[in-house]
Parts: sequence; C-alpha cells; structure tokens
Amino acid sequence: MKKFHFSLEKLKDFREQKLQEQKNFLGKLRHELNEINAEINTLRSRVKEKNKELTLLYKKGAVSFEISTHKRYIISLQQEIKARQHAAVLKEKDIEKQTLVVLEATKDLKTLENLEEKQIEEYKKQETKENELFIEEFVANSSFRGEN
Repeated sequence: MKKFHFSLEKLKDFREQKLQEQKNFLGKLRHELNEINAEINTLRSRVKEKNKELTLLYKKGAVSFEISTHKRYIISLQQEIKARQHAAVLKEKDIEKQTLVVLEATKDLKTLENLEEKQIEEYKKQETKENELFIEEFVANSSFRGEN
C-alpha cells in the first residue's frame, strides 16, 4: 500500500501560513497598544511633575506669566493624554476584530486537521484490511501447497 498523503495538504499549509500571519498581526497590534499605554503613563508622570512645579511656583509667589505658562503646558499634556487614550480605545477595537479573524482562521485550520485525521483513520482501516487479505491469501496458499 502506498504511503499516506493528505489530499488537502497544500490548502492546510496555506491556512497554517495565513493563521500565523494573522497571529503575528495581532501581536503587532497588542505591542502598539502597550506602547500607547506606556506613552499615557509617561504623560501622566509629566503632569504630576508639572503640577508639583506649579505648586512650588505658587508658594514662591512667581509672576503670573510663569504660572500661566505652566498651566498651559499641563493642559496640553492632558489633551495629549486624552488623544492617546482615544488611540488606545481604537487600537483595542482593532485587537478585538483581529482576535475574531484569528479565531476564524483557527477554526478553518481545525476543520482541515479533523478531515486529515478522518482520512488517516480511513487509510489505517484500509491498510489493516489489505494486511488481513494478504494474510488470508498467504494462509490459503500455504495450506493449498501443503495439500499437494
């Protein structure tokens, strides 16, 4: 009997490759989200620092120009935080969509793997059947030769 060969091997390989590409893209999106969150944390730290500096300026009795400049900078940092938070929300939505794509690709691949398993089982049954027939023929031929 010839060696087992899955009839849809090329399609399975293609789907495995596509699944890996989708997983890589999902990983890239997650990495980008982590970077955005790190930027948000950095910006929040800057806001805290600038607020401390502003408090010190109040205590020193600094001129209104200095205070005003610090306040505007803090406001711009807060606006940047909001913009980065919005970018994070959008990235999370992209991640959700990509997760669904990965799940669907995984299901497609699993379907082919199940089909391959069924073909392997069928191949093994056929192989067993052929072996049994060979043994029966061998035994029949041996007993036929033994009678002569």
